[in-house]
Amino acid sequence: MSAAPSPSARRKARRFALQALYQWQLAGQPLHEIEAHFRAENDMRKVDVVYFHELLVGVPRRVDEIDALFEPALDRRLQELSQIEKVILRIGTFEMLERLDVPYRVVINEGIELAKVFGAEDSFKYVNGVLDKVARRCRQAEIGAR
Repeated sequence: MSAAPSPSARRKARRFALQALYQWQLAGQPLHEIEAHFRAENDMRKVDVVYFHELLVGVPRRVDEIDALFEPALDRRLQELSQIEKVILRIGTFEMLERLDVPYRVVINEGIELAKVFGAEDSFKYVNGVLDKVARRCRQAEIGAR
């Protein structure tokens, strides 16, 4: 039995997924081409590549459902979000839905960290607020157990 991926390997997978999904959103390039490019151009030895692939394929597959889930928490129209904020919220919402093994607080914190690195100056605060509202809708049992 192999060991579970490290938190840093997951963090790197999220970073690459954010960049790849950003490229997908802007250029509409096929996902398999984006994934092949990322795997060829980046050192993936310390990346949870299974998680990277899951995010890269899973977010676009469920994008309408994901957007519908976090859209009520926005203070503006979806189209008015920055492309980076949109990707971060999509990744976080996907994780809330699909990865119940990842605690909601970890999902929120990882979204905040991505926003601090890639987003505008205070976008991490916005991401925090939206993902917190998504968690209340998607992870009620987990929150109630705390």
